[in-house]
Amino acid sequence: MATELQCPDSMPCHNQQVNSASTPSPEQLRPGDPIPDHAGGNRAPRAKVTLLTGHTHSSLPAEQDTGACGGSSLVSESNSGSGDSSSYDAPAGDSFLGDCELSRQIGAQLKLLPMNDQIRELQTIIRDKTASRGDFMFSADRLIRLVVEEGLNQLPYKECMVTTPTGYKYEGVKFEKGNCGVSIMRSGEAMEQGLRDCCRSIRIGKILIQSDEETQRAKVYYAKFPPDIYRRKVLLMYPILSTGNTVIEAVKVLIEHGVQPSVIILLSLFSTPHGAKSIIQEFPEITILTTEVHPVAPTHFGQKYFGTD
Repeated sequence: MATELQCPDSMPCHNQQVNSASTPSPEQLRPGDPIPDHAGGNRAPRAKVTLLTGHTHSSLPAEQDTGACGGSSLVSESNSGSGDSSSYDAPAGDSFLGDCELSRQIGAQLKLLPMNDQIRELQTIIRDKTASRGDFMFSADRLIRLVVEEGLNQLPYKECMVTTPTGYKYEGVKFEKGNCGVSIMRSGEAMEQGLRDCCRSIRIGKILIQSDEETQRAKVYYAKFPPDIYRRKVLLMYPILSTGNTVIEAVKVLIEHGVQPSVIILLSLFSTPHGAKSIIQEFPEITILTTEVHPVAPTHFGQKYFGTD
């Protein structure tokens, strides 16, 4: 299940200190270690609180040890490719935010895949400028598959009854009908095969959006959808969110074809805080599913994936 960025008042945020005289300081605990209860006695069992690592990195001044972020910090990234913009400078307020700060600034519509070492390695290979194209594509396809699987998990299911080969009645679930995919060309096409691998008969539309040479604003050049897309739930595919402008224009086109933002699930691999925030501010009902929110997006993705770098 994707992680919703929520911070209840009774639970400390990932980047907040647990205030207790009998609790070790966060520096003495490692991610995943339980916080012990020293109250003792025959009290009822209490929920075990653990320190968790988030999907984003805390902002650190230059003179501090960047290793304390819980992940490697990116100094620079190739800015040529097919993200929302050929280059992106993170605004001052978009430094490495914690999950709780993202929740407050962006909202619960932003969902993150639960982080683990496998996903972290795939992200690392995709960002590594020395990675071969074969390794890059292999890692990208794996990460795309994980995002697509979780995206399908966000769609509605209904209960059903089947009979097993032994005659046993099994209560299960199945997809509700009425789903489709839409890829934003060109980099969004990299995600189409991952969707087809999971849904063999799903219909996929396309949108081509490029920056106007004179105004530098996103402009729609081509759009082709299933004729009944207004009845369907839409998995919108675009791997890299930098500014969010391309996706905003794509959603506007979908709305013109009768699609409500509440039935659109945006599947993305990487997003900047600014990109996710811009999209949700424009369309508060849309759902964004991604693996990482980071000020620097790997905008070389499309060119390297299709071999035009």
